[in-house]
Parts: sequence; C-alpha cells; structure tokens
Amino acid sequence: MGSRLRPGVDLIANIPDVAADRVIDLGCGTGRLTQRLRARWPRAEVVGLDSSPKMLEQARGDFPAIEWVEADIAGWAPEETIDIIMSNAALHWLPHHGILFPRLFGYLASGGVLAVQMPRNWSEPSHVLVREAADELGVGERIGPEWIPVSEPAFYYDLMSPLAAYLDIWETTYIQPLEGDNPVVDWIRSTALQPVMDKLEADEAAEFLRLYGERVRKAYPKRSNGITLFPFRRLFIMAMAAV
Repeated sequence: MGSRLRPGVDLIANIPDVAADRVIDLGCGTGRLTQRLRARWPRAEVVGLDSSPKMLEQARGDFPAIEWVEADIAGWAPEETIDIIMSNAALHWLPHHGILFPRLFGYLASGGVLAVQMPRNWSEPSHVLVREAADELGVGERIGPEWIPVSEPAFYYDLMSPLAAYLDIWETTYIQPLEGDNPVVDWIRSTALQPVMDKLEADEAAEFLRLYGERVRKAYPKRSNGITLFPFRRLFIMAMAAV
C-alpha cells in the first residue's frame, strides 16, 4: 500500500457500519478509494466525483461498474440525501470551511456519515520553508493566506459538535520512508506546492525550487541507508447525523 493511499484506507476503515444505499466519494481522483467503498458497501449506489477529466477517464477504465461524475465539490448538491459522504485529501483545496462542512453535513440522510481526511502539515519544515524560500526570492506576498487552508482540530469540533449526533476527530502522523535525491520536494511538488508554483514565472519557479530544495535537504537529511523519513500529519473528521 502506497503512502499516499494509506490515510484514505484508514479513513474508510473507521467509517461506522451504517446501512448505506447511497455513497459518494468527493474528490475521488482515479477511484482507488471509491472502489474500496464499493467493496465495503456492495449493495449501495456508489458515485465518485472529481473535477479532473483525466483522472475520471482512468477511473472509468479501471472501475467501469461505478458511476463517475465530473463536477466541482464547491458547487455540488445532491438531488437526494446521501448515507455516506467521504472526502479524502480534497477539501483542503476549498476555502470557507465554516460554511462548507455544515453544508455537506446537511446533505446526509438520517444516521448518515460525513467522513473527511485532510493533510495538516503546514507547521512542519516541509511547508514552513516554502514561505522562507518565497520571501527570499521576493515573491512571498503572492502565496496569500490560502497557504494554510486547514484549521486546528478545535475549530472543526466547535463547528460540527452542535450538528452531529456522533463526532470523532483525530490526527495521525505517518512516518513515511522516501527514496530519492530530495524526495520531500518531490512529494509535495504536485500537491501542496502546486498553488505556489502556479503563481510564479518560469525563471522564478526554477529559482524558488533551488532555494526551497536547499532548505528541505537540510531539514530532512538522508539516513545511513539512503532513506529520508518524512513525518506527515493528517486530520480525520467523522461526523454522524442523528437517526
């Protein structure tokens, strides 16, 4: 099991054993976790939703028995209530969680579950050093406040506890062994780093990666066996509607 997949597998494993007729995976990507939802609830109507046509094309090819929908989570609204709404490593791309989470919770059927996992590593060197490198390059003001999109766990507790009949919030730090010359840079370049890179010109992006890479290499040195250990924290939220 890959390091990127494991938090989602753990999320599914912790969803309560509810009777589900309708299940949706918001931000399903290529559908590997959606297929696991279908395996756990084989009698349910399982839908995967994502805004990437390329990822959905792969999902349709790999898992043709599942319904795949191209849509933006921010504008999604179901025609009928849902028994399980799952989102793994997707909602941190959306702003205004104080509005978003209650809205998603409101789409649940009686006894339904909202299950969410989001990365929360913004206080760690891998992410703090982004700001340092950007400031040295003189482009720090372009990053903006969205660089820290996920709030403290207490925020989600205060937000969801008045709504949910059952609420479980926890964090897990995964100690990930990575291979490569500077693998932490490679890990976040296509995810958390992408919004920053999108705001830079080509020459700026190259210099930013150099400055950032130098800092990251020092913060996450290789072990004697050539492996780099990368601790990565994830926030899990499990909220159940009243029956």
